[in-house]
Amino acid sequence: MTMQTTETPTAQAVIDLDAITHNVGVLRERAGAAQVMPVLKADGYGHGATEVARTVLAAGVTELGVATIGEALALRGDGIGAPVLAWLHAPGTDFAPALAADVQLAVSSVRQLDEVLDAVRRTGRTADLTVKVDTGLSRNGVSPAEYPALLERLGRAIAEDAVRVHGIMSHLACGDEPDNPTNDRQARRLTDMRRQAVDAGVRFEVAHLSNSPAAMTRPDLAFDMVRPGIAVYGQTPIPAHGDMGLRPAMTLRCPVTQVRSIHAGDGVSYGHTWIAQRDTTVALLPIGYADGVYRTLSGRLQVLINGRLRPGVGRICMDQFVVDLGPGAVDVTEGDEAVLFGPGTRGEPTAQDWADLVGTINYEIVTSPRGRVVRTYRQESR
Repeated sequence: MTMQTTETPTAQAVIDLDAITHNVGVLRERAGAAQVMPVLKADGYGHGATEVARTVLAAGVTELGVATIGEALALRGDGIGAPVLAWLHAPGTDFAPALAADVQLAVSSVRQLDEVLDAVRRTGRTADLTVKVDTGLSRNGVSPAEYPALLERLGRAIAEDAVRVHGIMSHLACGDEPDNPTNDRQARRLTDMRRQAVDAGVRFEVAHLSNSPAAMTRPDLAFDMVRPGIAVYGQTPIPAHGDMGLRPAMTLRCPVTQVRSIHAGDGVSYGHTWIAQRDTTVALLPIGYADGVYRTLSGRLQVLINGRLRPGVGRICMDQFVVDLGPGAVDVTEGDEAVLFGPGTRGEPTAQDWADLVGTINYEIVTSPRGRVVRTYRQESR
């Protein structure tokens, strides 16, 4: 998504920064004495990493998390100087730019550690390291089998002043099931691996395991820091638990581009999958599947226009789709605002509503608006 355009935007993702401030407050309260590291990967879950970073830092957090070095360097390029941790690296990554920008690095294997140490030798800069360990997700993280070798290599690097060790981290497999025994098993493994490091002469300053659902429901798993993602943006990490006191920050909206009358028997959009059963009025919305409106929502979604929900009809196209305004007096004109999803406070659909229709999670919904969708920001507290 772009931040500026010389054209009138066809669609906007409006980000409520006050909602993000509120959500950080909720997370800090739930975390107790533990610190909160908001995760800003995937351009802040589609909300704009830089603006979100400024907002969460103003709300009192002190560290940020991203997936990739590129995401971390983009924050640095926008003037974000707070500690940033990056933890997902392709083989052969050149870590020198990250070291030059004071980006903290998480390593998940001996190979990654060696690649970091190669960059340390080339740049003369000490690396701030976190070790990511696999405690049961079987995804990113050093395996228990490789962990002793990594600790031995890490101990030598510490002795050579090549690295400063900051943290040990892992990721929950079943955090959205608070009572799942896997969560406790992973916490025990993280504790054991931290103790194993101490026995090997490596002391981690902080440990962190909890994602959004655990941060909201399992304070006993907070360790020294929690690492929430989707909850920062106000989407519930456990839909069965309701909104959990969070406020969704994203509203997806567009203007009505055209209003026209059609007759009974007229078909709408490709394939005429919807045919008007009576004379009616339809409105054209200039947003489609290339912008993040799932084609599978064809004939299933509703859109809020002038306080009323209007059903989508016919197939959603690459750039546009049609909604039925119904027969009789027309209460919509070209230029009126159509809200595709938002916090739900005005009766509009929510990202969770879309997720339920599509059969996915709200994470995927808010990270989908893209391309021609222009991101704008609202913050009354400024």
